[in-house]
Amino acid sequence: MRILVTGATGFLGSHLCKRLLQEGNDVAGLGSRECDLTVEGSLQRALAGRKGDFDEIIHLAAWTQAGDFCLRHPGEQWLINQRINTNVLSYWKDEQEQAKLLFMGTSCSYDPALSLREENYMSGVPIESLFTYAMTKRMLYAGALALNKQYGMKYLCFVPSTLYGPGYHTDKRQMHFIFDLIRKIIRGKLHGEEVVLWGDGHQKRELVYIDDFTSAMLALDRRCENELINIGEGQEHTIREFAGMVCDEVGYDFSRIKFDASRYVGAKSKCLDISKLKGLYPEYRPTPLKAGLSATIKWFMQQAWEKG
Repeated sequence: MRILVTGATGFLGSHLCKRLLQEGNDVAGLGSRECDLTVEGSLQRALAGRKGDFDEIIHLAAWTQAGDFCLRHPGEQWLINQRINTNVLSYWKDEQEQAKLLFMGTSCSYDPALSLREENYMSGVPIESLFTYAMTKRMLYAGALALNKQYGMKYLCFVPSTLYGPGYHTDKRQMHFIFDLIRKIIRGKLHGEEVVLWGDGHQKRELVYIDDFTSAMLALDRRCENELINIGEGQEHTIREFAGMVCDEVGYDFSRIKFDASRYVGAKSKCLDISKLKGLYPEYRPTPLKAGLSATIKWFMQQAWEKG
């Protein structure tokens, strides 16, 4: 297949493009350096030299970071992500109406007072600190629904829990909690640094291993269309539990960790209901958490050694 991928240089994008190429697809991967999606017509210009239609567009690009980023940039997040998503949807309709659009939702869009089931994705009010980003993702989904309703265009929306695994960015951007936790504990072990984690450690999170997510995503792509589907592990753990597993793997004394309850932690609990996923993809078997963390930690350790 001929596939266009936006956000191709990100954590998910780089893994997915590699997988698509291994399967023999013709992939046009665009990162922000190749194409500024906030600018109208940028996709047309970036792809001007390519001939033929795309079978699929996989839209992964978004302007966000982890931690308290959403608290500090709500206005920018609204404007930038709305421009990105509108330009991608316009390109899809105007230039590639035959393509199937695959795109990412976010678990932040769910109202924490409701069950995190797909039928509740557009219901209630997202958590205040993540409200703007969550609503841009809801609007992206609404756009796909509208184009499907009027023009019969095909889509799939995937809502992931926190993705983890080897190959995550290690630049100056804020990291998702599990990578920040691993980084801090590794540094604590290697350099004798104090490890301070945000919150009291009792907030809960769910992870999904990057290879499990891409496998589920591609399997579901072959089986269904015009659906919104949660993809996660189906269970959550406290930050203290995650920290304990990382400490065991790294060899750091868990009792030395300090928890700063004054710092931002976001939602207290966030675990997706994956009943729909299991029904559509019954052979789904997520990587055991300890095995996935071990592989991720080993990769991080290798990065630390290489950088000295």
